[in-house]
Amino acid sequence: MGLKAKILDAKRRAALETNMPPIDTSRNSYLDKEAEYIADAIIDTLREADFTITQLKAPVVVESLKTPDQSVNIELATLLGDKAPILKALKKIPIPAIGEIIDKLESELERAITPLLEGGAKLAGLDLGKDAGGLESVGYVYIGEDPDSIEEFDVEDEDGQRQHTTVKLTFDDGEELL
Repeated sequence: MGLKAKILDAKRRAALETNMPPIDTSRNSYLDKEAEYIADAIIDTLREADFTITQLKAPVVVESLKTPDQSVNIELATLLGDKAPILKALKKIPIPAIGEIIDKLESELERAITPLLEGGAKLAGLDLGKDAGGLESVGYVYIGEDPDSIEEFDVEDEDGQRQHTTVKLTFDDGEELL
């Protein structure tokens, strides 16, 4: 039953309940036209109305992600690299005082390298895009109660959309329609 028919039905029932004489609701009668115009007015008003989303759960698609370059900390052994085994081998050579000399050399190398240990290298920033196939992300948007995980809802079909999305005409919204 459409809105116009519901309005006519409401008028018929009101007439019956108040012991009014039967009313003419035939096609093109005064009440038929009035119901049509009332229905149009209601529909037009609803089309112009702003509604409030009170519940929404939906996946979000990240199209691109860019990050700045990042400082990277480096381990001492990494900076000594291939020199560490050489220094270790030199210490074993049976030359007097070689161990002390190598220890001093290691100390000087460590002193020179230490400023590079924290933030001594840069990792290039990320520049990923979904179309380039380099970005895959999972996330969700919600209004109302946080579902805690995208696994808790599915809005791929109409049933899921109805279950996880609610739009209401709130009291404040309704006042603007008067």
